[in-house]
Amino acid sequence: MVEQQQQLVLSPYLEIYELVVPKDNLLRQIKELVDFGFIYDELLDKYCLNNGRNAVPPIRMFKYLLLKSIYDLSDADVVERSKYDMSFKYFLDMAPEDEVINPSSLTKFRKLRLKDMNLLDMLIAKTVQTALDKGIIKPKSIIADATHTKSRYNQRTPRQALQEQSKRLRRVVYETDETMKDRFPDKNTEDSLEKELEYCHALISVIKEKEELCSYPKVKEKLNLLEESVKDDLEHLETSKDVDAKTGHKTADTSFFGYKTHIEMNEERIITAATITSGEKTDGKELPELVRKSREAGMEVKMVIGDKACSGQKNTGAAEKGGYELVSKLNGIITQGNRTKPDEFEFNKDAGMYQCKAGHLAVHKYLDKREKEKKNKNPRMACFFDVEKCKCCPYRNGCYKEGARKKTYSETLKSDAHSKQAEFQETEHFKEKMKERYKIEAKNSELKHRHGYDTASSSGLIGMEMQGAMAIFAVNLKRIIKLISEK
Repeated sequence: MVEQQQQLVLSPYLEIYELVVPKDNLLRQIKELVDFGFIYDELLDKYCLNNGRNAVPPIRMFKYLLLKSIYDLSDADVVERSKYDMSFKYFLDMAPEDEVINPSSLTKFRKLRLKDMNLLDMLIAKTVQTALDKGIIKPKSIIADATHTKSRYNQRTPRQALQEQSKRLRRVVYETDETMKDRFPDKNTEDSLEKELEYCHALISVIKEKEELCSYPKVKEKLNLLEESVKDDLEHLETSKDVDAKTGHKTADTSFFGYKTHIEMNEERIITAATITSGEKTDGKELPELVRKSREAGMEVKMVIGDKACSGQKNTGAAEKGGYELVSKLNGIITQGNRTKPDEFEFNKDAGMYQCKAGHLAVHKYLDKREKEKKNKNPRMACFFDVEKCKCCPYRNGCYKEGARKKTYSETLKSDAHSKQAEFQETEHFKEKMKERYKIEAKNSELKHRHGYDTASSSGLIGMEMQGAMAIFAVNLKRIIKLISEK
C-alpha cells in the first residue's frame, strides 16, 4: 500500500529544523520552491492501493534520488548521510528521530517504479513551468549543444571494471592502515569474471571485519561503490560491456565509449529540452526534436543558437518551416550538396570526418577538384575508411564488397547551397547572438563535474536517461533559486 507523502508529521523535535537548517540552505529552498505532489500523481498506478504493508512514500524515494544527484553520492552513502544530516531529513519530510530506509529500496524503486516513465521530459517541463510561473524567463532564444558521458565500464570488460574499483578501494585502505596489506586475499590472476567477483566479495568481507577502518569516510565511500557494482548491477556485469553504449568521437584522434546528451537551454541557463542517445549519434540530427520538446515545455522559441553541427540542410529547412532563426555557422562539407546515403554516413563535426553507421570514422579525406576544372561540375569530397574494420563490421553486407582493397564514400559539394544562411551569418545580429553560445559549455561542465555526469552510474540507455533526468532537474532547480534571489 502507498500513502501520500504530505501527511502531518507529529514529533516533539520538529523545532530542531528551524534551528539547524538555515533559510538559505539549498535543500530548504528547493523544498519551498517545488511542490513534489506531481511525483505522487505520476507514480500512483505503480503501487497497490489496498493491499500489503505500507510502502515508503514515493515522494520520499524520489527525493533520495534527487539528493544522490545533487551531492553525487552512492545509494548507501545518501542513506547513511540522511541518518545524521538534519537538512537531509528536513528535505525528506522525516521527523528527526525517524529511521531511514534500506539502501536496496532505491534499486527497487528505480527498476520497478520509474521504469516506464518519461522522467526526463517530465522533470524538465516541471522546472521550465516553475521558471515561467516565477517570471524569470524572458528571451525567446535557446542554445543547443551536446555533451558526452562515458559508459560505466568505459570499453573495459566487467572484470577490468571491478579490478579498477577494487584497486581504488585498496589504495585508500593502505593510506589509512598499511598493515591491511597482509590481511587482504590474494588477487585474482585468472581471466574470469566469476573469480574476480569471488575476490571482490572476499576483499569486502576482510575490510568490513575491521569496523574502525570502515568508519573513515573515504574508505566507506569506495567500499560502498564496489559493493554497489557487485550487487546492484550484477546482471550487467555478466555481459562483455554496456550493450547500449557506443563509440563516439570528440576529435579525429580521441574517442569515448558511452552516450550523448543533446541539450537545449535558454539564455537564463535553464535547460528546456534534452534527448539522450548512444555515443555515435551526430549532434545536429536531434535539433528539430529538441525544439519540439522546448515548445511543449512552454518555451516560445524564436531563435536557436548552435554550433556547425546544427547547420545541416534539414535543420535550416526545419527552422524556416518552424518560424525560428537558426544562428549556426555553416560547415562547407555537411551543408553543401545532395547526400546520397544520409542514413548510412553522417558527418562528425568534432572529428571533421564522415562516419559510417557502425561509428567508424574515415581515416582520411580528399577534395577532388579535377571534375570541376574539366567538365564544369561541382567538386567531390572522397572519404576513405579502414577496410580491416569493414571486413568484420556487422553492417558490411551491402556496404563492403568482399575482396575490395578500399572503401570510400563521396559527396558532391555545391557552392550555391545555403546562400541565405551564408548571408545571415555575416550580419551583426548573427555575430552578437553567437556570443551567447559559451553559456551552454559552462552548463555541460556543471553537469559533469558537480553532478557526476561525466560517467554513467549504471548500464543501459534507460539508466542513462534516469541519471540525466535527475541531474538536469537538480541543475535547473539550483539555477531557478539563484535567479529568484537576484530579482
